Amino acid sequence: MMQKKPLLIVPSEQSNSRIDKFLAQNLPDVSRSSLLHLFLEHNITLNGKPAAKNARLKIGDAVEVILPELKELEAKPEDIPLDIVFEDDDIIIVNKPKGMVVHPSNGHKNGTLVNALLAHCAGELSGINGVIRPGIVHRIDKDTSGLLMVAKNNYAHLKLAEQIKSHSFSREYEAIVYGNFKEAEGEISLPIGRSPIDRKKMAVTEKNSKPAITYFKVLCNFKGFSYLRLTLKTGRTHQIRVHMAHIGHPVAGDAVYGPKKVITELNGQCLHAIHLGFVHPKTGKYMQFETELPAYFKQFLNRLKGE
Repeated sequence: MMQKKPLLIVPSEQSNSRIDKFLAQNLPDVSRSSLLHLFLEHNITLNGKPAAKNARLKIGDAVEVILPELKELEAKPEDIPLDIVFEDDDIIIVNKPKGMVVHPSNGHKNGTLVNALLAHCAGELSGINGVIRPGIVHRIDKDTSGLLMVAKNNYAHLKLAEQIKSHSFSREYEAIVYGNFKEAEGEISLPIGRSPIDRKKMAVTEKNSKPAITYFKVLCNFKGFSYLRLTLKTGRTHQIRVHMAHIGHPVAGDAVYGPKKVITELNGQCLHAIHLGFVHPKTGKYMQFETELPAYFKQFLNRLKGE
């Protein structure tokens, strides 16, 4: 089965661009290898005719891409232990360990948080995000540890999503980053979108981006590193990691946005979702939860302290 994308009309600022670069910018979720395959299969047309990948574009040219219809994976229950901080009939707060993927994907079809939740809840999770992300209201990265909210029904999911949209859902993190700060606290307000250079990464960019705001407070300075408390006003993909790297303070252990010489013993970024605050979707009561730092984080802190 194939599905057609709407026509892409070339604007003046992208005239004389090569069609493959034009598509890379305008279809950020399609990989370069997938685009090449689509060219070879004649599934990309320019003004109604099969296009060569090096064709130059003019203002007003019409580009159409025919993409294969992707079949969504379906998550299966798996008996995986969960660290549950709170649970009632509407929500679950889980303390996710570093290394656990939140939901299945082509690269991680099992062993995810969703697989574990389906077994724990006997399938009683909200269905708003489909069969691949049941109950998932917000996400944290595979190698970020910490608190994650899960909705057990659609009503709770919608109410929590409204709070996230209105920025009344409180999310705080702790991190160890490279370098020291002159200021004790600050705000980073820089838009984030897909990187125009590497589409697997996010970046601070004006193109196809969304506003992103991160607040930080320095808890302690060490030689070459700082220990921070970070608060998200928005929740963009990789937001803290991208913002900190952009201002010259990448998160320690981050193999994607940090320096090439990675601190391998951290097994990923030293970033922990330590606090959640929200209004309960049924009771209307404000609730907040905080979790201890995990062992990997404490060990690195002690090392920096010289203990």
